[in-house]
Amino acid sequence: MKAIIIDDEKHVRDGLLLLGEWDRFGIHEIFEAKDGEEAKTLILEHRPEIIFTDMNMPKLDGIQLLKWLHDAEINSKTIVVSGYDDFHYMRNAITYGSFDYILKPIEPDVLNETLERATKEWKKQALMRESTLENTRVMNEIKPLYWDHLFTGIINKPTIPSDAKEKIHKEFGINLTEVQCTITLLSINSIISRYFEGDKDLAFFTTLNICNEIVWSNRNGVCFRNVNKEDEIVILLWNHKNQFDLLEKIQACIFKYCHIKMTMAVGKPSQQLHETYQSAIQTMLKHNIVEANKKKIVSYQDISSSPLLHILDYTQEIMWALQSGSIEQMDEVLNRIFCSLQSTHILSFEQIQVWENQFELLRKNWLKEYNINEQISQYNGKDYWEDDGSFSYEKFKEEKRKEFHELIHSLYKVKYQKEKNSIQEIESFLRNNYERDIPLQEIADRFYLSREYISRRFKAEYNETITNYLTNIRIEKAKELLENPHLKIYEISFKVGYQNEKYFSKVFKKAVGLTPNEYRVSMMSK
Repeated sequence: MKAIIIDDEKHVRDGLLLLGEWDRFGIHEIFEAKDGEEAKTLILEHRPEIIFTDMNMPKLDGIQLLKWLHDAEINSKTIVVSGYDDFHYMRNAITYGSFDYILKPIEPDVLNETLERATKEWKKQALMRESTLENTRVMNEIKPLYWDHLFTGIINKPTIPSDAKEKIHKEFGINLTEVQCTITLLSINSIISRYFEGDKDLAFFTTLNICNEIVWSNRNGVCFRNVNKEDEIVILLWNHKNQFDLLEKIQACIFKYCHIKMTMAVGKPSQQLHETYQSAIQTMLKHNIVEANKKKIVSYQDISSSPLLHILDYTQEIMWALQSGSIEQMDEVLNRIFCSLQSTHILSFEQIQVWENQFELLRKNWLKEYNINEQISQYNGKDYWEDDGSFSYEKFKEEKRKEFHELIHSLYKVKYQKEKNSIQEIESFLRNNYERDIPLQEIADRFYLSREYISRRFKAEYNETITNYLTNIRIEKAKELLENPHLKIYEISFKVGYQNEKYFSKVFKKAVGLTPNEYRVSMMSK
C-alpha cells in the first residue's frame, strides 16, 4: 500500500513519518507534498490508498483538495490533520468524504488507531470492488440469493418439483432429471475468520464468484450457498468428465486470492441430487482430516470406517482429575485420550463433532453440580487450522486442553476459594488506580493470573473489556470534577489519568456526546 502526507510544514510531515506504524499496516511507500497542487500530481501518478492532508496550505488548500478528490472519484481514504478545531473545516471534510479528522499535536495512539481503521476499510472496499469486477456477465444477470434458496430447497428432496426443474432448465439449459450429477462441498469456515476478518457475507460473495466464474465458463454446472448451513458452498456439476480439473482450478484460484487451501468433499455421481449430496456430506464428515492436508480434494472413496472415540468412555478418569483440581492430572488423562485417538482412530469432522458434543454435555453437568451459572462465558476452542487452511493436530490438542483447563479452574475456584472473587478484586483495583495507566501485565503479576484469563473472565463478569471499563471509570470521575467550577479542564484531565487535554476531550465527547466544557455548562444551567 501507499500513502501521501500533505502539509506545508516539514516538521509535521516528519512527525507523521516517525509516529506512524507504517509497516504494521502494510504501507511501504510514503510520498510527501507541501501543498495541494503538488499533491495532485503525485496522487494521479502513484494512486496512494491513504492520504493525510492539512487544511490550511498555500496554493491549493485542504478544502479545495478534498473537493478535487471527491469530484475525481478517487477511492483513497483521506485523513485530515489540522491544528484548527474549526466547524467550517470539519463540515467540508465530512461533505467531501474525509475518512477522519484528527487534531495537532498528533497523539501516536490516535494516529495509529485511525490508520488501522482506514487501511482495514480500504482493503474491505477494494476487495468488494475487485470481486464485483471479476463477476461474470451471466452471474450478474441472475439473482444469486434467489438461486441459493432454490437449489438449497431441492438438494435434500428425492424428486425435483416441476416448477423448479423448469426454472433451472430455462436459466441453465439443463434438465437435472436426465443427467448424472456430482455435488462437491466446500466449507469456508477457515477463511471467514482469517482472511475476511469475520465478514461471512463477503467471504461467501467472493468465494462464490471465483467458483462460478470457473464452473460456469464452460457451462459445467453451478455453485451456490447452502442457506441452511453456516459455512457451506455447494458445487453442482452436471458435466463431470473433467470435474477434478475444475475443482483443482477452483482450489488454485482461491489459494492465489487468499493463500488458503480449502478442502473439497466430492460425493458419488448420481441422477438423484439428494443422493450425491448425502454422499458429499458423508465424505466431508468421515474423511481423514490429517491425510486430507496432502491433497485437499477428497472423494467418497476416501471415507474411513474407523470407529469413533467417545470421551464419555473416560468419564471416571476425567471426574477424578476435575475433583483433584490438578492441571497435571488432567493432562495425563488427556494425553491417554490423544494417544488412543492417534493410534486406533482417525480424526474426522464427525469425530470432532462427537468430541465437542460430549465435552459440552460433560461441562454442562459439572457446572450444574457446582451451581455455576451456565451463562458465564466458557472457552470454546475451535481454531484447529494453520494460516494456509491445513488442519493442525497440535492446535486441536491445544484447544481441547484449554477447554478442560478452564473447566477445572472454574470448578476448583468454586470449591476451594473462599476469599473475594479475583475478578472483583481487579475491578476494585481499577477503581483505586484509575488516575494512572495500568498495563494488563501488571494486573496479571499482581493477581497471579494469566493476561488471557483476566481478559476473558473480566469481559464475562462485567460485559466490558478492561480498557473500556477503566475509561468509563475515568469519565464518571471527570463528570464529578467538572461540577467544580474552579478546576481547569487540563487539571481534570491529569486527575483522571490523561496527560493530554485534547485527547481527554476527544475521549470524553465520544463517551458523553459533549465536550468537557459543554458538559460543565449544561450542569450549571440545571
